[in-house]
Amino acid sequence: MSDFAGMEDLLQDFLQEAGDLLSDVDNKLVDLERSPEDLGLLNDIFRGFHTIKGGAGFLNAGELVKLCHLTENLFDRLRNGEKELTPALMDTIMAATQGVRQMFGEIAQGRQPFPAAAEVTANLQSALTTAADPGATSPVAAEPRAGGPAGPAVATGSGEQGPDWQALHAAVIGGQPAVSLPAVARTAATAPAGKQADEVELSQLQPHFPPEGRRSTDRPGAAASAAPSGRRADERAAARETTIRVDTARLDQVLNLSGEIGLTKNRLTSLRADILAGRTDSDTLQALDQAVSQLDLLVSDLQNSVMKTRMQPIGRLFQKYPRIARDLARQLGKDVELALIGEETEVDKTMIEDLADPLIHLIRNAVDHGVESPDERRAAGKQAKSVIRLEARQEGDHIVLMIADDGRGMSPERIRAKAVEKRIISEEDANTLDDRQSLNLIFLPGFSTMAKASAVSGRGVGMDVVKTNIQKLNGSIEIRSEPGKGSVFVISLPLTLAILPVLLVLLEEQPFALPLSLVREILPIDHERMQEVGGRETLVVRGEILPVIALAHLLGWPQVRRPEFGVLMQTAERSFILAVDNFAGRDDAVIKALDDFRPRGVAGVTTLSNGQIVLILDMKELLSDLAAKGERDTRTTAPRALELLV
Repeated sequence: MSDFAGMEDLLQDFLQEAGDLLSDVDNKLVDLERSPEDLGLLNDIFRGFHTIKGGAGFLNAGELVKLCHLTENLFDRLRNGEKELTPALMDTIMAATQGVRQMFGEIAQGRQPFPAAAEVTANLQSALTTAADPGATSPVAAEPRAGGPAGPAVATGSGEQGPDWQALHAAVIGGQPAVSLPAVARTAATAPAGKQADEVELSQLQPHFPPEGRRSTDRPGAAASAAPSGRRADERAAARETTIRVDTARLDQVLNLSGEIGLTKNRLTSLRADILAGRTDSDTLQALDQAVSQLDLLVSDLQNSVMKTRMQPIGRLFQKYPRIARDLARQLGKDVELALIGEETEVDKTMIEDLADPLIHLIRNAVDHGVESPDERRAAGKQAKSVIRLEARQEGDHIVLMIADDGRGMSPERIRAKAVEKRIISEEDANTLDDRQSLNLIFLPGFSTMAKASAVSGRGVGMDVVKTNIQKLNGSIEIRSEPGKGSVFVISLPLTLAILPVLLVLLEEQPFALPLSLVREILPIDHERMQEVGGRETLVVRGEILPVIALAHLLGWPQVRRPEFGVLMQTAERSFILAVDNFAGRDDAVIKALDDFRPRGVAGVTTLSNGQIVLILDMKELLSDLAAKGERDTRTTAPRALELLV
């Protein structure tokens, strides 16, 4: 049974709001480290942490309150000038915020969080002790301020006084008037910046534990909390969010369109009755045509409005990364600043969740591999501090993400040599690769330029994960690099995964859908102009020799007749002509996933206006299968390993 039974709604509100607050606190801590004299920034951090502690107390999450309280006291010492912010002290604070995040993961699983790691608590207490004046005694809680929470106060383990949280809990569950979690958060967030951290109020006091032993240290397995925080990484893995924040203006637009569609439906019902009654004059038919056209327009607008409710600012994802970059740079002895650009760019919510891992890998790779040490940068005539840019922008119906560093860059020659050394490709094949293809070798499984694997990188897994995850989102990734000046990774993604513009092609009488983003043009196939190169048919299109691949051959179907039309398609690594029998037009496909059974090369299904079910082809998988069978791209003599990157 959940430790938060009966408080599920409050729990979800807390995790959503507190998670955003903690990410904001982490970002501002990184900024504070660069500007330790910025008291306004410190006050913002204090208020954010104060709000988290208030919500945790209301949920009776005692260990979380204790950790927040210790950290908040340290913030208060910094704010009062009793302590100077040093890198070591910032490490202590960062470890505390990481402990808070781990506790969020435990709360999300429906259980009271375990106590913070002993090392984290000891470091916080040590920092507080050294900051205190000689002979100072432990602070004594003040009396509750006027208008504070009513109810009997009980002693807590720390010697402070607190309200009866059980009574407050019972009031919420029993439907009695009580302070809601958002109200607690707002109260704490608007508290005067000058309040002392040990002052008693609803959002500050440590909670009273129920007598039945719900204290986390009384439960089996609580002793594991003394282990390093990393041991709980798997336990706190948060499930994918099932809720989404939507602007009320967008919901109002959906509601208005729904109302207009209802009116149009009534009009069509009336016209249908007239036609069934024998009224088929020109006025009735014209009115029917107008009503159908209006319905088509309204449904299209409604579809767009509903899609916008899925869009979320990518800043919610970006705000997690300054902390990651800062911690890794400090671990490696580097001076790195992560600059965020375009945080307001909106991306499909499901895509934001799937982008988390690839972006983490790219940022860690930039800090570890791309950026030089301060001494190396000075010797190269650069500033000691490196700036990594994480940028997002919308270009047409695509989202472009860019991760750029001003580090050492990548050498195509060195990458080719390393690939040969690791026997990923042969020396003969390496000599046929151009610079762009050479840079793409870093995406191959097992490839790494590191002589020895470290705790951070060097096993040749990270970039493979990046490429694979981006392809799953129907996106592409491109590398631009100049030795000595830095590298840029450009990711291009569709605006949404729910609706996919497709080109409908025919193989005999069977339609198939191709992603329109891969289609460059449609052209007739002149069989007299086709030439055989390396055992494969090719066509020359504006001076470029392109292989012709029959759709029947890709699908393993018998080819009844010679295809008459070609679709010039372009992926991240190659261009080719897909030979088909005919075309059935263009459509915006609403993708239906095949969860139980998904054949290779099929991304999903959609339904046409006539009710026919059509398969949406995954061209990358089909081409990979073709490469695995020993087929070679005749446009270049690139090795099969490179073809697997397509």
